Amino acid sequence: MHKDRTAYPKRKALLYQQLQELPKKYKVLALVRMEKVRSSQLLPLRKKFKDEIEIVSIKDKVAKKAFSTLKIPGIEKMIDSLKGQCLFMFTNMSPFKLNVLLSKNKIKLAARGGDIASIDVIIPAKNTGIAPGPILTDFKEAGVATKIDQGTVWITKESVPAKKGQVISAKLATLLGKLDIKPIEAGIALNAALEEGKHFAKDDLTIDVEKYRNAFSQAHQEAVSLAIEAAYTTSDTIKQILAKASQSSRSVSIESGYVTDDTKEQILQKAHSQAQGLASKAKNYTAE
Repeated sequence: MHKDRTAYPKRKALLYQQLQELPKKYKVLALVRMEKVRSSQLLPLRKKFKDEIEIVSIKDKVAKKAFSTLKIPGIEKMIDSLKGQCLFMFTNMSPFKLNVLLSKNKIKLAARGGDIASIDVIIPAKNTGIAPGPILTDFKEAGVATKIDQGTVWITKESVPAKKGQVISAKLATLLGKLDIKPIEAGIALNAALEEGKHFAKDDLTIDVEKYRNAFSQAHQEAVSLAIEAAYTTSDTIKQILAKASQSSRSVSIESGYVTDDTKEQILQKAHSQAQGLASKAKNYTAE
């Protein structure tokens, strides 16, 4: 018992020291609220981004005490954002890039009673490998058709006991756990961030990447079209401008009857067509 009491302060002292040193080492300090984060989400992130992000989990009281000693612009606003168990991320990448990166690295988690299904919950037809017993009642309540064959429970038909957006009951969550079906997609989003003295709230950090990508694509296309019309040459417009100029000069040559190797065929066709038109008018002409 005495050993446990002495071990915890040492760990807390180490975390306190980290919170004083890491904000000086990295450009960005980001905060994630732990009440919406499971510990199982952190391990894959720690492994994947170990060379880019340092992660520290600690209670708000210790964090507030550690940060209050720092003379870093904007740290006061970060202190005001702290509540309960906090998860800090220290990095040199942009907080916007970090938030997008985290949103792309979602993981599948087992459901708990009351969770909202992130996807349609599909239970496929298969041999579950589970011995018959009380679990048959759970299958029946979930609307899953089963049979017993060779001492195990077989699911005879694929079923969808919960659709995306629906609440997963505690009984269904238990059943899905036994079938190793993970219908919860979990990601981590930043609650606040501090970058070289500038504080960003949660809403500031949320970016619709697809929306901005489409806007940039449209703006680029409009700029290229304008540059072509104005004959403003760039690496993106030179081919179109030359093609447009070539077509314009060709049209002028044909219209004026200026014969070149490129226009002679069209000019002759035009002259022939005009001659046919005159011949038709002459044929129907009656002198008064």
